Amino acid sequence: MNRAFLPAAGAAFVKSLLLATFAVSGLVSAAEHAPAPVKADAAKGATLYDSGDAARGLPACASCHGAAGNSTIAANPKLAAQFEAYTHKQLIDFTTPNRVNPVMTSFAKMLSDDEKKNIAAYLSTQTPKAGAAKNKDTVLLGKNIYRGGIAATGVAACASCHGANGNGMPAQFPRLSGQHQDYTISQLQAFKSGARKNSVQMTTLAKRMSDDEMKAVADYIAGLK
Repeated sequence: MNRAFLPAAGAAFVKSLLLATFAVSGLVSAAEHAPAPVKADAAKGATLYDSGDAARGLPACASCHGAAGNSTIAANPKLAAQFEAYTHKQLIDFTTPNRVNPVMTSFAKMLSDDEKKNIAAYLSTQTPKAGAAKNKDTVLLGKNIYRGGIAATGVAACASCHGANGNGMPAQFPRLSGQHQDYTISQLQAFKSGARKNSVQMTTLAKRMSDDEMKAVADYIAGLK
């Protein structure tokens, strides 16, 4: 072997090592000087939620979802105490083909990402009002589905993701406790039909449920506290 090659190879190795070191150092420096994420402003979110923005033709969220996120309209979801990250994600999803809604899609597209975060932050701090189950004939079926699933069709227990009392898991699975029956049923049907496409898990499970099973579990969820 040519001995002259060894020093040259060593020099090349050292040069490569130095370049790699400088590159990593540059990345660290850039990360250190990157601007910190802007914290959501719940106060601004409250203003938009309660008053909207007339200049843009944006109505108050409260007109459909109720004061402090406690909707009194069965078709519109209660949003009080919903996880901030979940609400923010849904507002983003409404601007995509994954969750199309004639009303929400239009309004969500009018909001900046910061405004979406602000509204989500505001709603996450609000106190929810309890709901109630209405159909005593199906409450046991609903309870069994929520807590134990449907073994015959491979439906997992709702509680395994949404919690024993419907309180959900932050940034993963939404809070369901006290939600309107009509709204929960409509979303299960939307997942089943493919009209709502933003949860692979829910699409799979909803396709394995009958309408009666959906109604029973939705009624049980409405009474969770």
